[in-house]
Amino acid sequence: MTVERRIAAPAGRVWAVLTDIEAAPRVISGIEKVEMLSDRPFGVGTRWRETRRMLGKEATEEMWVTASEPSKRCVIEAGSRGVHYVSEFLLTEEGGATSVRLTFGSELADGSGLKARLMHAMGSLGAKTAAKAIAKDLADIAASAEAGGPKAAD
Repeated sequence: MTVERRIAAPAGRVWAVLTDIEAAPRVISGIEKVEMLSDRPFGVGTRWRETRRMLGKEATEEMWVTASEPSKRCVIEAGSRGVHYVSEFLLTEEGGATSVRLTFGSELADGSGLKARLMHAMGSLGAKTAAKAIAKDLADIAASAEAGGPKAAD
């Protein structure tokens, strides 16, 4: 699935908000907490655990960066219960504003069991819900970037 949003901020500022993983719980309302697993600047190999509340349940996934072109593109992957997830953010700046296109997909990992196959099939049925959540994440990123950057810690 692909969701796109135009943000009234330059690509560098949008990139700064998008890649400030530690600030994500203050910026993106769907993220409850983040635990950094690497102590490096954002880039290929950066890893963290992200906790969200989805459909009334808390879910924690380990995530990692597999591609990074500052202010242009990044790919973030995750694996959970036999399913592999890939999110690609593509930023295009035009006239001081930035278009952000988020493409999200999933596939079964090799050797996935019946439970993983069933969860993946159910995930396909929930595509509308996932698209709504992704659009909300992009709206939160836009609000932060348009206001000048991540909100300060309380």
